[in-house]
Amino acid sequence: MDIFLIIVAGILLIVGFLGCIIPVLPGTPVSYLGILLLHITSKVEFSMQFLVLWALIVIAVQVLDYLIPIWGTKKFGGSKLGVWGSMIGLVIGLFFGPIGIILGPFVGALVGELLAGKTSKEAIIAGFGSFVGFLFGTIINLIVAGFLIFYFVQALVS
Repeated sequence: MDIFLIIVAGILLIVGFLGCIIPVLPGTPVSYLGILLLHITSKVEFSMQFLVLWALIVIAVQVLDYLIPIWGTKKFGGSKLGVWGSMIGLVIGLFFGPIGIILGPFVGALVGELLAGKTSKEAIIAGFGSFVGFLFGTIINLIVAGFLIFYFVQALVS
């Protein structure tokens, strides 16, 4: 049974890492689930402090993943309509796969800024801010998923 759980845990970690790039999948929570599966085997035992710390990190990263594109829009001069547009664009983008999730916040912020009366140039800059925020969030997710893979491998090698 342990070998089965270890294999499934490894698959979850790989799928979780891919989920950081393919936004339809919740990458870091899936990776964390792989760590939990490894923990319930008789081969590996993580400390409760380790599990709680990484659970908190995964929750924080998930929250930030939705907030960072909004922050990026604001940072690049976006208005409230641009921020709302970015959020709505992200939600609508979910229905259009990875391209929609990447472009949704940008297009939403762009439309929001145009509705707010901003010039095309200002709207594009705010839209770019949401895109930069999206990329930053993706990088953070990849780092966390990468650490979880590292701990998985380290636990099995030890």
